[in-house]
Amino acid sequence: MQQIESLLGRGREAMETGDYGVAVRLFREALQSDPDSAELHFLLGEALAEDGKFKDAIAAFSRAREIDPEDVDILYALGDACFEGNQVERAIEAYERIVALDEHEADAWVSLGLVHFNQERMEQAEECYRRALQLEPDSVFALNSLGDTCYAQGRNEEALGYFRRVLELEPEDAQARYNLAEMYYDAGELVAAEWECRESLRIDPGFAYAYLTLGNICLDQEKPREALQAYQEFLMRERSPAAKEVRDEVAAVVEGLKAEL
Repeated sequence: MQQIESLLGRGREAMETGDYGVAVRLFREALQSDPDSAELHFLLGEALAEDGKFKDAIAAFSRAREIDPEDVDILYALGDACFEGNQVERAIEAYERIVALDEHEADAWVSLGLVHFNQERMEQAEECYRRALQLEPDSVFALNSLGDTCYAQGRNEEALGYFRRVLELEPEDAQARYNLAEMYYDAGELVAAEWECRESLRIDPGFAYAYLTLGNICLDQEKPREALQAYQEFLMRERSPAAKEVRDEVAAVVEGLKAEL
């Protein structure tokens, strides 16, 4: 037991410092002594997901679920990994299981809505977000997501209202800043877009898609070196299978910029 606790502690420390490969090795070693531990499979899945290995992460979370079928944290992690790993139907099943266990889980309704949004099922996405807001009216997760859906449907003023509401609640919310950057960029207001994008990255330096938008802004402002740097940051940080097409497009732009500079 002491050995397992030691491996667990070292694995968690590795996670905190971003040494995900080390964490994976330590959690796998611990599982050799306790193969039926839902916690260990869960932690292994988290480390694998952080390391961008979503297929293996899904397998680990699935094993954890077999051991503890009604653990909500496991179900969230499984749903998130399936969504990132482009296994949409499995993600939906995991989130739906959460709300079946507890219909008051607002974040599960938002996560379910995000899957529908990703599949361009806007009405279902909006219904999920509004269900979440009935449960938690000040949920920045739900407000940002509902704003995205409104914006995607051309309801710009309504979207802007939701994003501003988020910033009233959480002035340091990186997602809302990013959403505003996207709106300004689409409107051709590049200075405002850049400011919001850089604010988003100041708050969350690991926000991959903010680097992508910043790269687009810099390119439109004829600042190719800054655009190249931002695109490279995006490629370094965004590794999910669901983003493969976007990554391929950005990689091609990067090669073109390198050839020009």
